Amino acid sequence: MAFKITDACISCGACADTCPCGAISQGDTQYNIDAESCVSCGACASGCPVEAIVEE
Repeated sequence: MAFKITDACISCGACADTCPCGAISQGDTQYNIDAESCVSCGACASGCPVEAIVEE
């Protein structure tokens, strides 16, 4: 199951730095996770300082 970034995202980029697959990129208003590239490891969720990443 892939993860998604909620509106609580503060665009700090911590999630992108922790993603081993490079599935996270900066969008217009917040970071986004490419669901097809995500391997559901959870590294992004554990690296998010505001807990803005949840499982879909």
